[in-house]
Amino acid sequence: MTQIISIEVASPLPLAVGSRELVRQFREFVWALWSSQGRRTLTMLTIAIIAVICATVVAQVGLNAWNRPFYDAVAARNFSGFVYQLLIFALIAGSLLVLNVAQAWLREMIKLKSREWLTRDLFAQWLMPGRATRLAYAGEIGVNPDQRIHEDTRHLTELSAELGVGLFQASLLLTSFLGGLWSVSGPLVIPVAGYSLTIPGYMVWSALLYAATGSLLTWRIGRPLVGLNTERYQRESELRFALVQANQHAESIAHVHGEDGERQRLQLDLSNVLGMMRAIVGATARLTWITAGYG
Repeated sequence: MTQIISIEVASPLPLAVGSRELVRQFREFVWALWSSQGRRTLTMLTIAIIAVICATVVAQVGLNAWNRPFYDAVAARNFSGFVYQLLIFALIAGSLLVLNVAQAWLREMIKLKSREWLTRDLFAQWLMPGRATRLAYAGEIGVNPDQRIHEDTRHLTELSAELGVGLFQASLLLTSFLGGLWSVSGPLVIPVAGYSLTIPGYMVWSALLYAATGSLLTWRIGRPLVGLNTERYQRESELRFALVQANQHAESIAHVHGEDGERQRLQLDLSNVLGMMRAIVGATARLTWITAGYG
């Protein structure tokens, strides 16, 4: 007789590389958020967008379930059932429209409020007595703090809001549809050397493995973009600072006929920015080979 062996498949473990540093940075970010004056507003906005995302997922599950009775009514040529299902669709679609608008508004408000408290906090830290003077001799970390406060806070708050909302919504959708996919897929029996290997819910494990493999490849290929973009933002701030300086001292430059020297200095700063952009273009192209090919 054929022996049945049941295989329990575990989800891939997260990579431990750099995990301590990420945990430390996340802990510092949460502590700074909790210590800020805007924590109450941000907490309310976060609770609101979580509620809206949960309602959106429920509506999307309802829309998915609506397909079957609608097409059953069409196949049976049941006009009253067809009209009823259209009304149900209008209700679900209208709810999704309102929820999507609410989610977009809340997400943008989170970006706005996050940037507000972070920028105000950095202003306070930067303009402490003697801090600006010490920053001037702090090396690379103290280069153009005014430009970095402007750009880095914007990028941090926007990316944090987008990634946080996207991750939470994707996780809810995965949880919502996982049960249905498990019941549809059933067990997969693979005969091997007189034995039968049974994988329960094989489509679930296949989907998770597919997604994990794609995520790992994307992370490995796209990881250099993090450092490249950081370097690019720094060089962009240096170029903006040089342009502001040139504009402020335009009369002095003209008085000493220093246009050629100033032009060369600006062109050097521009070349630094363009060099980083070329490196980002190459890294983005390599990443696109993976993302587009995997998709």
